[in-house]
Amino acid sequence: MRLSLRFLLALVVFPIAARAEVSLAPLFSDHAVLQCDKPVPVWGRAAVGEKIAVTFRGQTVNTTTGADGRWIVYLEKLAASAEPAELVVTGQNTVTVHDVLVGEVWLASGQSNMEWPVSKARDAAQEIAAANFPLIRHLRVEHTVATAPADTVKTSGWQPASPATVGGFTAVGYFFARDIHRKLGVPVGIIHSSWGGTAIEPWMSDASRRSTAIAARLDARWQKDMSEWTPERIARYPADLAAWQKAEAAAKAAHKKNRLPWPKPPATASSPALPGGLFNGMIAPLQPGALRGILWYQGESNAERPEEYAELFTTMIRAWRSNWSQGAPATGSAGSPPASSGQALPFYFVQLPNYGPDEEARGRNWAQLREAQTAALALPNTAMAVTIDLGDAEVLHPTNKQDVGRRLALLAKAKVYGIPGDAEGPEFAGATREGAALRVKFAHADGGLLAHDKPVQSLEIAGADKVFHAATAKIQRDTLLVSAPDVREPVAVRYAWINAPVANLSNGAGLPAAPFRSDNW
Repeated sequence: MRLSLRFLLALVVFPIAARAEVSLAPLFSDHAVLQCDKPVPVWGRAAVGEKIAVTFRGQTVNTTTGADGRWIVYLEKLAASAEPAELVVTGQNTVTVHDVLVGEVWLASGQSNMEWPVSKARDAAQEIAAANFPLIRHLRVEHTVATAPADTVKTSGWQPASPATVGGFTAVGYFFARDIHRKLGVPVGIIHSSWGGTAIEPWMSDASRRSTAIAARLDARWQKDMSEWTPERIARYPADLAAWQKAEAAAKAAHKKNRLPWPKPPATASSPALPGGLFNGMIAPLQPGALRGILWYQGESNAERPEEYAELFTTMIRAWRSNWSQGAPATGSAGSPPASSGQALPFYFVQLPNYGPDEEARGRNWAQLREAQTAALALPNTAMAVTIDLGDAEVLHPTNKQDVGRRLALLAKAKVYGIPGDAEGPEFAGATREGAALRVKFAHADGGLLAHDKPVQSLEIAGADKVFHAATAKIQRDTLLVSAPDVREPVAVRYAWINAPVANLSNGAGLPAAPFRSDNW
């Protein structure tokens, strides 16, 4: 009887003791990069009422955990430093995080083109061999679905960029970080949280999704999707996916297109398609970590319903920003939380490139999705990297991730770091009638317009009948004079307004013009 009692006591006491140990949020592990020039929240869990001390670079901040066992402290602003230091957290036990640097931290998120690794990027072998950048560090958040906002998530741990590690980094994030590091000379950390094939709805919190005008439609669609996934169909999915992967490999080897449609994952509570599931599992655990900004590359999986995207995207951006600025627990906190600066967290995104194999090339859904993405530019501190010239009509995952990262870095250098230079390509600013032509004006074209290799391609104009005809243009400094023989009284103009256009208009800096239309037909 005595042995049984001891055994029962062990079962009860040891789990409680284990839960009482101080633990840290997933952003804090060896080789971490902390954000410079901002208050830095450090948080985690411990026993209820436990006294916690956090020490880093001469600062020590004390707190006591709240009734839920959570604690958070705020380190005062830190200067950028490549000198390694230890972050020490002490409670009933002590946790020491080694080799911590201070620099610029960016979150990279989205679907497969953000997830696309350096090992599959253009010139991968050379890029990997040259990746000797110990001050560039990458934290990969593991694929995780959750039905409610999670406290923690598994990660790869922070990894310095080297030939042994960089192949698994997000290529867009790495090339962005490399440009920033080379220019600023400070450590750069990329927190990588993405999942290929995912729509925007899983990346939105439940509250933000439900705040949209189309919330009922989204919920009804998800319920319908779940009803169609019978147990038999769910059981068959791994074989369907394996068949697609085999066909994909064979198509690549033969330089052909895979004719099998990609099998979408089952609509279940553990699916990456679960509305809110990726926000809960892969974004919430990162909040309220100190960031310089967010990089986003997603939209391909919403191209079938482009009319929904503008509202969903702007709603998600607002909600993420709100979560980051207000996500700190109300209890168990100490130090000085970041005061509102009136500056929204920078959010820079990639506009989808040209894509549309075979008969899809002249479709409009990708053009409409690109237009929906531009709606986010109405929000403060947003910017868009145009990539209409970097895609391949036959390839969903173009390998030139270097220029994608570079264009995002140009935006950050100009808008965040105040480094002079061209960062944006020509942007449609209006069209006025001049006889049988339309004069098209642009922003960001001060150095004049250029057309590469040939006359400006992919132009169309229409009259009041709304029938568009292929058009030609004369470049006159920073404007286009656009006309077509079949349109004597033009009222509307479009450029690159199909899924896979030939887009060759740029400014003097070589940055491409964004696709546009002057009509709303």
